Amino acid sequence: MTGWGYDNKNQGNMHVGKYKAPKAGPGLVYIPGGTFIMGSKQEDVMGNNNNAPKRITIPSFFMDQTEVANVHYREYLNWLNNTFPADTAIMNKALPDTLCWREELAYNEPYVEYYFRHPAYNFYPVVGVTWLQARDFCVWRTDRVNELKLKNKGFLKKDFTSKEMKGGGDKGASFATDTYLHDPNAIQNKANPKSSKFQDVSGKPRAAKMEDGLINPGYRLPTEAEWEYAAYGQTTQNPDAKSTKKKKEPNGNLDDEMDADRQVYSWSKNPMGMRDTKVEHMQGAFLANFKQRSGDNMGVAGGLNDRAATTSTVKSFFPNDFGLYNMCGNVNEWCADIYRPLTPADVPDNPYRGNKNQKLFKNASGQFEKDSTGHLKKVNVSDAETKDRRNYRHNNDADVQDGDSASHSFYETGVTTLIGDKSRVYKGGGWNDRPFWLSPGERRFLDEDQSSSSIGFRCVQSALGDQANPQGGPQGFKQGSLYNAPKNRNKKRKM
Repeated sequence: MTGWGYDNKNQGNMHVGKYKAPKAGPGLVYIPGGTFIMGSKQEDVMGNNNNAPKRITIPSFFMDQTEVANVHYREYLNWLNNTFPADTAIMNKALPDTLCWREELAYNEPYVEYYFRHPAYNFYPVVGVTWLQARDFCVWRTDRVNELKLKNKGFLKKDFTSKEMKGGGDKGASFATDTYLHDPNAIQNKANPKSSKFQDVSGKPRAAKMEDGLINPGYRLPTEAEWEYAAYGQTTQNPDAKSTKKKKEPNGNLDDEMDADRQVYSWSKNPMGMRDTKVEHMQGAFLANFKQRSGDNMGVAGGLNDRAATTSTVKSFFPNDFGLYNMCGNVNEWCADIYRPLTPADVPDNPYRGNKNQKLFKNASGQFEKDSTGHLKKVNVSDAETKDRRNYRHNNDADVQDGDSASHSFYETGVTTLIGDKSRVYKGGGWNDRPFWLSPGERRFLDEDQSSSSIGFRCVQSALGDQANPQGGPQGFKQGSLYNAPKNRNKKRKM
């Protein structure tokens, strides 16, 4: 726009990162965005009236192929124990509640003692984790992915991780993504690495920035809308076809409006060939881990229906058309949203309740301050700072349009109802639930600081850039794969 060159030390040396299609973060599957009917697909037998169907659009994103397993969560605890051995409060805050298995009239002590730590349950979903703990896990996972990437690229010292885990609780010892981006000196007392392909205005090596495209955008809990969209796995692709060509309906039209099919569960009309004539012997097989009827959690000996008395492994049963396992049954899963009984008919295309606007805190000296885990402290944006905005007016939007417009009911925890700003959505049904709750359209809630033996979670990551041809990849996607961009992504395409 000005004639001044980029990456030229004589003309300002402004680096402009060349976009490279990144691989999905570890463990993630690519979920192409699209439109669907969000809301209940069944008769409202519970009388909740809490999820009226409505059409919305979801941008593309990445999602964990499986629920977070015990071994994954133990890795988190192991890192905390190594990095902050002197700070028992940090460890106690992260520990799952193994007592969630106890019942007054049931012998579940083996699960209390062994489920979380015994190798027999390594790849079973972690339970007894609150919404707050699941959120903290996402932050930790983001930091570890970025730490490894930066260390491999030479932006952190080779021995950084080993020193970090011997920090003894030192606030400067642990890597945090937000701290590195805003105050890299606080990570290892030296912002600039010895060598780097990124240079400052004087031509000296500098730390990586967000605009360089190296930093991972981060893991988080899925919004309720994202989770429900991913669970249905509706796609125009035929999951049984070897090619990525769109399948046609009997009338010859491309099946571009599968959301109109209004399927009830996460398996489609033709789940992984289950109804192919060549596998008729599979008819009637269980496709999820749930409770068939009162007292029946796994069927009769010799013919177990879902093969699990409680939870099953995170890769049990067939995945849906996006390649995601156990989106129905096994354990319910936390969503990011704050729960409200009624959702307004007129919602944004990508709905989410729980926005809390914050900013980084600076002390009187203009310096960033860190908390005990090495992350930069944040404070709420004041209403005075937002009073002139048109798109939002408050720092906390949890209560926006939170009532029934006809009855003018509003919700205050402990005053008019048990539902409040601590109530978080969970979905998917679990090993102890009847089939009704397995439909992705159904929703329930629990306070964010409580847990259950039938609630787990999985993480997501936003997909940045072009939504029609995301991450520089091919038109369409390869079903059930960990997404990798093709080598020919830079070839010109006809418009």
